[in-house]
Amino acid sequence: MSKVRLSLRPSTQGYVLLAPALIVYLLFAVYPMIDVIRMSFSSWNGLSPQAKFVGVANYRAILTQDPVFWGALWNTLIWTTAAVIVPNLIAFGVALALNQNIPGRSSLRIIFYLPVIIASIAVATIWKWMYDPFFGLFNGLLTSWGLSGWIMDWLGDKKIALWSVFVAHLWQSVGFSMVLFLAGLQSVSTTLIEAARIDGAGRWGVFRYVTLPALVPTITVVIVLSLINSLKAFDIVYGMTGGGPAQSTQMLAMWAYTQSMQLGVFGRGAAVSVVLLLITLVVVIPYMRWMFKREDAVR
Repeated sequence: MSKVRLSLRPSTQGYVLLAPALIVYLLFAVYPMIDVIRMSFSSWNGLSPQAKFVGVANYRAILTQDPVFWGALWNTLIWTTAAVIVPNLIAFGVALALNQNIPGRSSLRIIFYLPVIIASIAVATIWKWMYDPFFGLFNGLLTSWGLSGWIMDWLGDKKIALWSVFVAHLWQSVGFSMVLFLAGLQSVSTTLIEAARIDGAGRWGVFRYVTLPALVPTITVVIVLSLINSLKAFDIVYGMTGGGPAQSTQMLAMWAYTQSMQLGVFGRGAAVSVVLLLITLVVVIPYMRWMFKREDAVR
């Protein structure tokens, strides 16, 4: 029996050490998610003693009766596509440049990363002021440069409002992906790089056959984080436009909040959240499986 106790002791210690974090995760992440799913099948105004079970009525309502839901879904898909491609391409280029031995490299890394540490609501406030049609920086610069014909109501025109907000997101998000790419680039084996050069590979050959395959895990992490963060975009959009004008910048995450906290229709808000969760799982899980299989094939 003593041998059995000794053999179980390391695993027992591991569970004991893991238990506090696991309890916190279950309490503040898993349970709320399950409760939101439960609430999506209920009708509750936030004040009544208990919710009333209504089945799939909330889902039927948001899919067939809600005039905002489909627009918010479309905006979310557009935002996610742009947020996965544009900031990460820029971040990858910046990381490649700042991975070289250039003067002021450390200072430039800090400058590019600084927007990441600013709260999204603060970024929204800064850019909202710069976009102000009367006193904002951009229209002021256009006036001083004699380009008054280019002056726009950046956040008031529904044709460009979403892209105006996206530029602010782009400014804030590039630095985070840049740091991840830099970490991946610095972990690439110098031995493999030198071997490729000895074999006659040029700069492009080294990048294609050595650097890029070694960056597959980093690229996977960056894409997954970008997908998740962009699908649940809320703070910066809410702070700059609140979903307007005419719901042209409305997102699913913000519409779920609006339904629940402002309109008091918690069941429908929960249903929108569950739809967003399902979209996230449908997008992220197949991508991760595909990337892991590709990574194994490369190895």
